[in-house]
Amino acid sequence: MFFVDTIDLAGLGNRSYLAGGERTAVAVDPPRDIDQVIAAAARRGVRISHVVETHVHNDYVTGGLELARLTGAAYLVPAGARVAYDRVPVHDGDRFGIDTPAALTLRALATPGHTPHHTSYALEENGTAVAVFTGGSLLIGAVGRPDLVEPRLTERLARAQHASAHRLAAELPDDTAVLPTHGFGSFCSSARATGSASTIGAEKAANEALTRDVDTFVAGLLAGLDDVPAYYTHMGPANAEGPSPVDLTPPAPADADEIAARLAAGEWVVDLRNRVAFAEGHVAGSFNFEAEGQLATYLAWLVPWGRPVTLLAESAEQLAAAQRELVRVGVDRPAAAATGDPEEWVREGEDLASFPRRTFADLAARAGQGVVVLDVRRDSERASGHVRGSVHIPVHTLPRRLHEVPDGHVWVHCAGGMRAAVAASLLDAAGRDVVAVDDSFAAAEEAGLPVVDARGGNGSVA
Repeated sequence: MFFVDTIDLAGLGNRSYLAGGERTAVAVDPPRDIDQVIAAAARRGVRISHVVETHVHNDYVTGGLELARLTGAAYLVPAGARVAYDRVPVHDGDRFGIDTPAALTLRALATPGHTPHHTSYALEENGTAVAVFTGGSLLIGAVGRPDLVEPRLTERLARAQHASAHRLAAELPDDTAVLPTHGFGSFCSSARATGSASTIGAEKAANEALTRDVDTFVAGLLAGLDDVPAYYTHMGPANAEGPSPVDLTPPAPADADEIAARLAAGEWVVDLRNRVAFAEGHVAGSFNFEAEGQLATYLAWLVPWGRPVTLLAESAEQLAAAQRELVRVGVDRPAAAATGDPEEWVREGEDLASFPRRTFADLAARAGQGVVVLDVRRDSERASGHVRGSVHIPVHTLPRRLHEVPDGHVWVHCAGGMRAAVAASLLDAAGRDVVAVDDSFAAAEEAGLPVVDARGGNGSVA
């Protein structure tokens, strides 16, 4: 018998896997915080004999090199990947024995498209594929995006994705489980996953890579590509060079004086508490990135790369979880941290800052009163509908575009409230009079606001 355990990295929208038999196992696309992979192996009572990378990742820092070093496992990396460390170069068709008593093997399948060297791995039991680790190739209802390597390669890689998906569909049984790394909210996916589990047969019936001809598929894929998180620029080189081990020990504690000094020096002070608590009272100049949201993705996307970050958390547990999220994207060590009551984070005699939270119904009641409506969703979201007259500045571009926000009372919204809270904190820190619309965008039209599609025009104030 074989097993496959999933290690869910919800904050990044990724999954890693531990798969094996009675005695040994393989770790597939492991995260940088490898302790959870080692713990999973310990629970199974197996030794990790192989560590596998489907490709050099562009969205997170791998823990594969360190995991292989610590466990003595063979480190399998596609032969076409240009890396600076020793590994077992994997070629199409290579086979690796995983667990002899269970007759488990991995078979390498070249599936270029997400990257030129991308490789999937079929897990075979007694010669029959039971699962396939597809990395950024065939995802659940989608494929990995082809535009993260080199713009001039994008169309060629998109066509390769189509061919790779068809290869997997042709060579593997319909009941083979499809186990991708991306596609659960990751920006490495060309579209959001349509489910949490799938098979080759299910993808044949529903995945556009397998139901459309190559030209139609490629045209649709390229037209739907969204913005790329800025920190992706740093992930590929870090993974090719060989990431250093992580340090998850608690950062140096910061008192109110140090927090104030770091703010004065232009460093980022990030409050991890939920957006309700932050709006009610926070250190003036601090930014709100909820620990329970897509912390790693959005903080790494917005913060100038290499800028020192001080974390403010409601508890030591929240701080530790945030550290773990951030090391996965190369934000290695907070400059300092504080936990507890926000009243303790400001110097004696200083007040906490605050701003109001409202709904789209509240905004509708202010119609015609000259407020600035700021939409911080991505381009693709806005194209499907937006409040007439609203200003559009995606949240990941806002730090460098604050000067574009018109004068006046700013009501900022996104699709659900999390990104609006980030944007409101940025505006509040810049001294703007801001209201965070903490509401679902679906409520905008219900509230009577004029919602139009991309053809309906775009102004500056509502």
